[in-house]
Amino acid sequence: MLLLFDIDGTLLIRAHVEHRLALAEAVREVWGAVDPGPAAVPAAGRTDVEIAREICLLAGVTAAHFDDGSDAFRAACPRAYARLAPADLHDRLAPDAQRVLGDLATRAGVRLSLVTGNLEAVARIKLERSGLADFFAAGQGGFGSDAEDRTELPATARRRAGAKGTAYPRAHTVVIGDTPNDIACAHADGVRCIAVTTGPFGAHDLRQADLVISGLRELPALIVRRPRAAAAEPARVMLTLPARTRRPAP
Repeated sequence: MLLLFDIDGTLLIRAHVEHRLALAEAVREVWGAVDPGPAAVPAAGRTDVEIAREICLLAGVTAAHFDDGSDAFRAACPRAYARLAPADLHDRLAPDAQRVLGDLATRAGVRLSLVTGNLEAVARIKLERSGLADFFAAGQGGFGSDAEDRTELPATARRRAGAKGTAYPRAHTVVIGDTPNDIACAHADGVRCIAVTTGPFGAHDLRQADLVISGLRELPALIVRRPRAAAAEPARVMLTLPARTRRPAP
């Protein structure tokens, strides 16, 4: 089972504050555009590049000029975030995040990875400073630096988690996030999504998820070992979803 975790609102709470300041600084540095703020350009569930593009669009930056500066933005935003973010982000951890990841990381047949709209360099800073870095291997996951469109990121993460040129199977992949965009990106790739209400959205907003839970503490009980058909069969796990919470077939 490949578990793809979102970061902001799922693993960390309020870590987006300095992140948004860094993004705004980078947009101003690269394109001279001023961020009108989250009320005008919401960030939840979106990639950093998508947010930057909308800020620039509102400021009159042409698409060609934006594209020309995208590499510079990808470098400037993490540089600003490294300076602006607190050196210790342990106080931004979502409830039970470290305990739950520690539990899941020890289970045979479970792999932990990421799907986040953060640029990878920003995501890695957050993980290092919050004490979560050891749970998420380098070279794995899908990030906002991989694609502007978040719906492409689960496939990127599955490809990196695969073996011998074959992507990790959709049937054994689950996205864990806190926004409707997390749900949309999972379902766009044909994988399941568990939504947590620890971010800015409530259960009603997240009702299209395959399952909505109140917090990460409920996650370990959903990941269970599948009975072996034979003694030599490798250990496997499965995700159990109560029938009443399954997403209706289209």
